[in-house]
Amino acid sequence: MEIIHQDREIVVCLKPAGVLSTDEPGGVPELLRQQLQTEEIRTVHRLDRVVGGLMLLARSAAAASELSRQIRDGDFDKRYLAVVHGETPEKGELRDLLLRNKAERKTYVVSAPAKGVQEAVLRYETLGRAEGLSLVRIELLTGRTHQIRCQFSSHGWPLVGDRKYSLLEDNCGIALWSNFLSFRHPASGESLRFSAPPPEQWPWTAFPGLCE
Repeated sequence: MEIIHQDREIVVCLKPAGVLSTDEPGGVPELLRQQLQTEEIRTVHRLDRVVGGLMLLARSAAAASELSRQIRDGDFDKRYLAVVHGETPEKGELRDLLLRNKAERKTYVVSAPAKGVQEAVLRYETLGRAEGLSLVRIELLTGRTHQIRCQFSSHGWPLVGDRKYSLLEDNCGIALWSNFLSFRHPASGESLRFSAPPPEQWPWTAFPGLCE
């Protein structure tokens, strides 16, 4: 697994699409323990199994606690790139009520508050349009399961390659990539920023120079 940064407290890596982000057999924490020959690898945030890109992990209980606090307090900036079907406005905010169906392992937009319903908010900016598709940069203001995939699909812009929330047939994996992380180092307090472009393959290649 490609490691972007590591020190005594944290590891920033590129999670491959198809690999679990959770601490399960074959997941990112286990793979990093084997790669780095250490027992101390703790998750602080998740990525869907089908999604690749930047992921931050802690190397101590204290680091995990501080990074989790930053996430709770909104001091942790996590952004994504996505390619969606259709033409999105130049920029916008999506605010929906989401209900998770655990039996179906799927999230739905609902119209009214109820038990288990959570508000989901994200902002997006359209970076380019090509081939009937839009490239968007997304900032999550809440962290609900399948939030990006569910919200964009419900507004008429399903993600390219999404097998769960799109009815369209795309000959590729899901076009969703964790490309930017910003947070404070859990020990030193230093402000850290990391970015990574998506892989050089379609549909990302339909937007040359815009996926940085």
